[in-house]
Amino acid sequence: MTAVESRPAGVLGESKSSGHRPFGARVKAFVALTKPRIIELLLITTVPVMFLAEQGVPDLTLVLLTCLGGYLSAGGANALNMYIDRDIDALMDRTSQRPLVTGMVSPRECLAFGITLAIVSTLLFGLAVNWLSAWLSLGALLFYVVVYTMILKRRTSQNIVWGGIAGCLPVLIGWSSVTNSLSWAPVILFLVMFFWTPPHYWPLSMKVKEDYARVGVPMLPVVASNKVVAKQIVIYSWVMVAVSLLLTPLGYTGWFYTLVALLAGGFWLWEAHGLQNRAKAEVTGGKLKEMRLFHWSITYVSILFLAVAVDPFLR
Repeated sequence: MTAVESRPAGVLGESKSSGHRPFGARVKAFVALTKPRIIELLLITTVPVMFLAEQGVPDLTLVLLTCLGGYLSAGGANALNMYIDRDIDALMDRTSQRPLVTGMVSPRECLAFGITLAIVSTLLFGLAVNWLSAWLSLGALLFYVVVYTMILKRRTSQNIVWGGIAGCLPVLIGWSSVTNSLSWAPVILFLVMFFWTPPHYWPLSMKVKEDYARVGVPMLPVVASNKVVAKQIVIYSWVMVAVSLLLTPLGYTGWFYTLVALLAGGFWLWEAHGLQNRAKAEVTGGKLKEMRLFHWSITYVSILFLAVAVDPFLR
């Protein structure tokens, strides 16, 4: 993420006239409202679970419909998040080029866009996949928008811990889209993502904590020292790795997944403890290297869920 020059406090980009908003730029702006980079990660956790549920290759049409529904649902949630957070987005370096801030999309357009995506995605899931997946998808959207964005984000340093539940639900959706039911396997993977989210996001928050402090959002690195944050990262990391290993003794995965989970989890713990050691030594600035864990966290979840998809073929 590239930092850009901050604009004066409280100033949002004025709505541009239609003549100053080229069609191509407008399309890109509406796509940006959905936060595609984040949705990629959600789909990485959805599709492999479909392979695990099927114990092989799931129906490809079903995969396509589930991915499309998931993209529209998460995109709607992200657009509504930008609508609600447009005031603080204008004051933060990392969000100051979002479409509502620059005026490329008006607040009314963003609100209508988000609600439309929410409705379309729910109907798509319900009519083309199944209604269990539809309600789970709608629940994830409402949890992210209402519980995280509107209630938790600006009130508690535990915002990302509990608000992260919304990002865990695609695991359940992937399983339910295939089986129209739930079981312990997706619940375990849900918990993996639950314990993954804080140590994934807190390193990024450490990097940009001045942004959050400026707008009064109490992310943990804003209200606690680096040593406290790093200790919490290590605790959540150990629990996450331990939970990831539960799939095999319960009979859902075999040797391949177990090996990958051990190796990837072991490297994660190495990085987490490295960050803690640097924080204890009161290292600051670039030498803290907090973004190493952030970047590895994305690689970790990609590798782990790829193992989830491949494992059924090696048993």
